[in-house]
Amino acid sequence: MKRRAWLTLGAVVLGGGGIATYAVASPSADAAGDVQPKRPVKVYDLALKGTAAGKRELPRTETRQFSLLGVSWTGTAKQLEGRAQVRTRGSETGEWTAWQDLETTIDPPEDPDERSGARGASEPLWVGPSDGVQVQVVHEDGTTSAGLPKGLEVNLVDPGIATAAEQRDTGDDTDPAAFAVGGTETPAPTGSESTSASPSAPATVSPTATPTPTPTATTPTAPPSTVPEPTIVPRSGWGADESLSPDPSEYNADVKAVFVHHTAGSNDYSCEESASIIRGIYAYHTQTEKWNDIGYNFLVDKCGTVFEGRKGGVDLPVLGAHTYGWNRESAGIAVLGDYTAAGASNAALTSVARIAAWKLGQYGVAPDSTVQLNAGATQKNFAGTSFTAGTAYTFDRISGHRDGYATECPGNSLYDQLPTIRAWAAGPVQGLKLTSLTGATLSGSTYWTKGAITAKWSATTPSSLISRFELLVDGKVVASAAGTATSASTTLTAGTHKVAVRAVHQSGRTTPATTALTVATDTTAPAFSTTPQLTLRTGTVSTTAVPVTLGWKAADSQALKSVSLLSPTTATFGPTTTSSSRTAKSGTASIWSMKAYDVAGNTRTSSPSYTPMILQETSATKSGSWTARSSTSYLGGKSYSSGSKGASLSWTFTGRSASWVVSRASTSGQAYVYVDGTKVATVDLKSSTTKYRDAIWTKSWSSSAKHTVKIVVVGTSGRPTVTTDGLVYIK
Repeated sequence: MKRRAWLTLGAVVLGGGGIATYAVASPSADAAGDVQPKRPVKVYDLALKGTAAGKRELPRTETRQFSLLGVSWTGTAKQLEGRAQVRTRGSETGEWTAWQDLETTIDPPEDPDERSGARGASEPLWVGPSDGVQVQVVHEDGTTSAGLPKGLEVNLVDPGIATAAEQRDTGDDTDPAAFAVGGTETPAPTGSESTSASPSAPATVSPTATPTPTPTATTPTAPPSTVPEPTIVPRSGWGADESLSPDPSEYNADVKAVFVHHTAGSNDYSCEESASIIRGIYAYHTQTEKWNDIGYNFLVDKCGTVFEGRKGGVDLPVLGAHTYGWNRESAGIAVLGDYTAAGASNAALTSVARIAAWKLGQYGVAPDSTVQLNAGATQKNFAGTSFTAGTAYTFDRISGHRDGYATECPGNSLYDQLPTIRAWAAGPVQGLKLTSLTGATLSGSTYWTKGAITAKWSATTPSSLISRFELLVDGKVVASAAGTATSASTTLTAGTHKVAVRAVHQSGRTTPATTALTVATDTTAPAFSTTPQLTLRTGTVSTTAVPVTLGWKAADSQALKSVSLLSPTTATFGPTTTSSSRTAKSGTASIWSMKAYDVAGNTRTSSPSYTPMILQETSATKSGSWTARSSTSYLGGKSYSSGSKGASLSWTFTGRSASWVVSRASTSGQAYVYVDGTKVATVDLKSSTTKYRDAIWTKSWSSSAKHTVKIVVVGTSGRPTVTTDGLVYIK
């Protein structure tokens, strides 16, 4: 195996007293409660050392708090052709991370001669609050350190406390000055410390919009955009120390394209940490790499918050330092986090699309178009495409960092999401669907309504990129709704209509209307051609449950949907059902209320009242010989029994339905039934099993009237006996 030349971390920079310190403001309080003292950003430059060829490693080194780090080296002409790895110890957990690779293939300055003291550097890595570090660097050939650049350092950044929200954090507010612990040895000064602020606490930061510079010979006028400007947190909102970038802003002629980046590091940050992450990147770019400002024009966190990056006016074509060879005609947007394996959140994608659309809209270009950009350097990109300085090449208006430079940025996953960003930024609205109509019922291929409807829809394009939705009836706009809306209502006139919805993107591009739904307006209520009627049916009778049949007929001029029983119990029936077997309580008047519904939602209710009545055998007119019997099994506890041929019982009542109730056995005989003097049936009471209170014969009439029912014993040979429990009728 090849021998590796590892460079290891040397002692930490110390002040004259052995430990670097600085003053902080005294704690103060306000109405919101206790607050932390403000703390300026600090950068610690710690020299890396190597003693001899071969592997070298650094024992775990304890430090005061930092949250971001990177590796840098002298000059920008030489790349770090090798691998740089770091491990850190979480200050809250006390646990060490696994080795993490630093991205060392990063863009050099385009004009290094104008940047005195500029350093080559890895991408900064956000690791969160940490208090220990270990670093190792190896040349790519694994055999010698001769090929590594000189002046290698690890640069630790404590982003400090700058914003009001951070001041209310109740975490550790100790001095973050770094110190090294090397067993029992006394550390010695070996490097240099750079601070990003004076020892005193900075002034209170209030997030206010960064004013656009007044147009001058070198400052252009901000052109209006074709789309709305998204909300942008200004530099003061994330706590930028403007003393770190004293140079005046430089401007391009316009913005022809946008390059999308990621900042690498952890995706586990909270969105409350976003400001401190950006401060850390800002300090790293200016203090470590010696740039004149943060490199990106805009930064976006995973919650979708957009932050102003490089100063000079968010609405101006500020020259950034983000994509080597292409900065003169573009803007750079960086998403906080690492999107190599995992994609960015929809909130982040939405904000990238909005800021890209707004910037490109200032120059009247569509975000989904292509453009010719002039190469500012001779190089290759990540895919191996060669560029020659001074030659024009075709790019998507929204491109990835890797399209212009040999880097994995913005990560495979975010790069694969760029088509979505372009589509959302450019419009029209994607995935528009009319999902439902309330106030209307589908029957076949037609929706039926009484008139008032609410259309509901969905779209895959985020609502913040949508100008409005329009509800169409017969091709005409009848209602408009905001881009955040998901429904709109209208009232249709009589007749049949076509209902659809369309969307207008913030760019003005209109989505074609959805497939129209057929909606018919019907205001005519259904009708009961036969009102609900109660008739007696066969079955077992008791004083609390008399078997009955509920019958009805309902119809509608268009389409009957259903019929519901509302009382004395509830049930719902289909449009073709016209009867239902129920039971009713005897001696009690009950309202049998039914409601008919058509498909449009019109209704009709009918509520007749019926009372089942029980006539005991003792109330009948007798002829012949009858014997009274007693048993709890009989209706009312008693019955009459006779085997005498011609013996009869008759009941007279006023009603619309009647049933004869008997007790039956294998020895039971036959009886004739007469209605109003006319023989209508011969009923055989024989049963293989014994039955009591059995309604064996029924008859109903179309209306209530006075009737007489008479039963006569036939005197059947061998089984003449007839036992009657009485007569039930409905009035």
